Amino acid sequence: MKTLALIFTLLIYSSSCMSKDLQKATLGGGCFWCTEAIYLELKGVVEVKPGYSGGHVKNPSYKQVCEGTTGHAEVVQITFDTEVVSFSEILEVFFMTHDPTTLNRQGNDVGPQYRSAIFYHNEEQKEVAERVINLFEKEEVYSRPIVTEVTEFEKFYIAEDYHINYYARNKTQGYCQFVVAPKLEKFKKIFKDQLKK
Repeated sequence: MKTLALIFTLLIYSSSCMSKDLQKATLGGGCFWCTEAIYLELKGVVEVKPGYSGGHVKNPSYKQVCEGTTGHAEVVQITFDTEVVSFSEILEVFFMTHDPTTLNRQGNDVGPQYRSAIFYHNEEQKEVAERVINLFEKEEVYSRPIVTEVTEFEKFYIAEDYHINYYARNKTQGYCQFVVAPKLEKFKKIFKDQLKK
């Protein structure tokens, strides 16, 4: 997998035209316990909330979403300071910390709720998402095509309280040890200069 060359290239594509303030990004990259733990460590991220987006059921429960019939994906909604981190850098972390080539699957987590998805909040985010995906494909970072869904954001439903800051509160739990922790360590190695102090 190409990493450093791609990272430096991506910085050129940072969206300088986006307004310099707090913005939101809503991303689905498999289990939200993993993505929440990663983005909580990224410099410029103010808040991360796990939840559900992209489906047709109002106020879904975790149990309903896990059944795979609600249309919702497990997502994180990230509030970030664009003076510190750009949306393209948010996406850089996103693509480097999950597999965007597997349809409705991340490892042993299978179902549409685990799909790779970017729910863009405005046209600028849509353009940046498409540009970053095209760049990753051009650089042949993955051996298979990227299947990440790029869809307009409609609604976010926050997850139940016990999902919030899940990894920090459940580090000894099996899934956290064998799935979340390795992803977090990979992130910290690749993005060591972009971690919160």
